[in-house]
Amino acid sequence: MHNFQPKTLFLGKNTIYLPSCHSTNDIAAEIIQNKQVFDGTIVITADQTAGRGQRGNSWEALPNQNITISLIVKPDFLNVSQQFRLNIAVSLGIFDFLCKYLSDGLSIKWPNDVYIDNRKMGGVLIENTLSGSRIAYSIIGIGLNINQLSFVDEKAISLRLASQKSGQQTDDFEIGKLIEQLCECIEKYYLQLKSGTSFNNHVEVQKKKYLERLFRFRETHNYIKNEQPFQGKIIDVADSGHLIMEVADEIVKLDFKEISFVI
Repeated sequence: MHNFQPKTLFLGKNTIYLPSCHSTNDIAAEIIQNKQVFDGTIVITADQTAGRGQRGNSWEALPNQNITISLIVKPDFLNVSQQFRLNIAVSLGIFDFLCKYLSDGLSIKWPNDVYIDNRKMGGVLIENTLSGSRIAYSIIGIGLNINQLSFVDEKAISLRLASQKSGQQTDDFEIGKLIEQLCECIEKYYLQLKSGTSFNNHVEVQKKKYLERLFRFRETHNYIKNEQPFQGKIIDVADSGHLIMEVADEIVKLDFKEISFVI
């Protein structure tokens, strides 16, 4: 990790490596609070002891086997109402990165988890600091299962397990090299998004790509809302990040905390 050199313009050029920490997102938040921020800073740890996911869930990751990082960016070109555009850009970057190693079964589960078939490989937790109606800083926490071969959650999967299943890579992946490639892929979409505030075609193209890669898009499946099961079809994602579904011939808008996927 000492020779970490992604081929980027700014993302990952300033690196903070910690052999172990409780949460890279928390470390990134401390950096922002202390006003020691370089745009594109990346916090990397080999052993995250208290990683967080969406809904406050914990993230299971064995030491030295997975990607556990946080990126600090300054997307002040985004209004608060546009914050889900960052989720889309980051998700697409992760998707493109993984496509270098996987050919089938990869999808983005709304809002920004990574799935291989029906099993979770990783996820993103974005935490924003606001300045008026603009986003001053975003902490992009990313956890991806890479070399880990066993999980408490049977629905979890790693890149190595998926590669073995498809008859591809059987040896451990080099984590440092993968993080470099990940930064390169995310920066591409981030810079597109930044220019897309003036040229909306980038924003529209990213949204279209996101929907094309979305888990269960335009398919009827089972879900749970307020502990009640229902069947619905995902038909869109609003600019606010709400999931747009067709349920019993009605169009409904759902927040992340309102709905659970039945998998």
